Amino acid sequence: MNTRLPHKPNWLEKAVLYQIYPSSFQDSNGDGIGDIPGIIHRLNYLKSLGVNTIWLCPCFKSAFRDGGYDITDFYTVDPRYGTNNDLRDLFDKAHACGLKVILDLVAGHTSIDHPWFQQSAKPERNKYTDYYLWTDSTWEHPQVGGCPMHGYSDRDGNFLTNFFWSQPSLNYGFADPNPDKPWQQPVDAPGPQAVRAELRSIMDHWLAMGADGFRVDMAASLIKSNDPEKRKPALEAFWQEINRWLTIHYPEAALISEWSCPAEAVASGFHVDFMIHFRSPAYTSLFRLEEEAFRTFKRAPSYFDAKGRGTLHTWLDEFVKQRIAIRHRGFISLPSGNHDLAPRLGERRSIEELKVIYTFLFTLPHIPTLYYGDEVGMRGARHLQSKEGAYNRVGARTPMLWDNTPNAGFSTASPDLFYLPVDHPENGRNVADCQNDPGSLLAHIRTLIQLREHHSALGTTGDFSALQTENNGYPFVYERRGESETCTIAINPTDSGLTANGYEGLRTILSTGGACPKDDLLILPPHSSLILTTNRKK
Repeated sequence: MNTRLPHKPNWLEKAVLYQIYPSSFQDSNGDGIGDIPGIIHRLNYLKSLGVNTIWLCPCFKSAFRDGGYDITDFYTVDPRYGTNNDLRDLFDKAHACGLKVILDLVAGHTSIDHPWFQQSAKPERNKYTDYYLWTDSTWEHPQVGGCPMHGYSDRDGNFLTNFFWSQPSLNYGFADPNPDKPWQQPVDAPGPQAVRAELRSIMDHWLAMGADGFRVDMAASLIKSNDPEKRKPALEAFWQEINRWLTIHYPEAALISEWSCPAEAVASGFHVDFMIHFRSPAYTSLFRLEEEAFRTFKRAPSYFDAKGRGTLHTWLDEFVKQRIAIRHRGFISLPSGNHDLAPRLGERRSIEELKVIYTFLFTLPHIPTLYYGDEVGMRGARHLQSKEGAYNRVGARTPMLWDNTPNAGFSTASPDLFYLPVDHPENGRNVADCQNDPGSLLAHIRTLIQLREHHSALGTTGDFSALQTENNGYPFVYERRGESETCTIAINPTDSGLTANGYEGLRTILSTGGACPKDDLLILPPHSSLILTTNRKK
């Protein structure tokens, strides 16, 4: 299996992503729901922030049982967000501002309300009969490929789902079909090949309109298998084929995965993989609060716990391993958060604590990704009723806090019409209050983005090595090396003062929380961080 990618877009080396949940970003027409014209209205803000790539959660026609991830038409913008012309306008105006736009591609499933599925559910054979995974009998309950749903229609069979009951799995075939189960079609069967062609058609439609690439939802879910070990090479072959197609037709289009295993994702043809909250406890061990740790993993204090009760090594060991595996072939991204992660980083953390976290996130060898509102320390809301399948994720999807007015600058609608209620924190955690405050989190993140731009050592491709990780990484000191300089970064996420010794001749680039070098010591007061440089390559 070929694991070397033939090409990756050059612009990714400088990419800083900003994820937008469209329903909650900016309402332009007063209906209480964010939309694409609202995003266009805020392009100058995004440009001033310093990000250069927008990632939109799904904006296509949807039944909205899962926040837009249950699509009913892949070729049409949902009316709540606007029109296809509005999205084309966003591409054009974003590009004029120097911003790229990445769309969310839900490749593995549709809504049960999608016309393809409605045709597939009919007992008579038709063009879409094999677009989805159906067993040969309604009494067969397979244990592979997702939870089966039975009794849906007069078609004699159960359909497999990818996530919720209303999201039937598209049929990309089985890596190892069981010959005793004819419904398990091989990947080269006509049905899976037709679905594969449809996926390319969808991608071609939006790329030709001006999209700059895709973030692929549940990217590892497409090929099914009775044996997980046999699925991996089939997945690699599938996505490498997509990569080759992109390289020929859209060589500057980015392919970003929700896989959470960069070694596998990049080997499979993706340019970037989000190293997030599943497959490994590494990401969760950094940020999630003790009582809110993702349910898959044992609950324990995170590394960025103010009492210093966590450990850096769960994340560091995995990050180094993954980085070595993909070196020079692709990129990792550690996001500040996303639409699936609650609580937000801002929950129960002070601005000084958050500055330390962002110093860390913006000085690592990865592609930084900011979730909307994280740049001002949005906390999200607790104890909200689920909305459109969000459940415990709903608190991470509340309206963007543009100002401290009752509607937070999000919409002119009556609050009872809002997609979700505004979560009003104390003053200082909205854009208007932060804009002209040099001590704000927003100002700190703008500075960090500028530093990445002007110091090659701090960028995505600079070398990385841990210098001090004793005491579970309290403090954590690490080095970034570029062509013309070496930078040293030290962070103390705890509420106790710490020091690190053996560091001489360093010049401070950025300090938070009163941190400073003194002789050969790095003085790190509670919740502080330092970025220093030698102005030479070691």
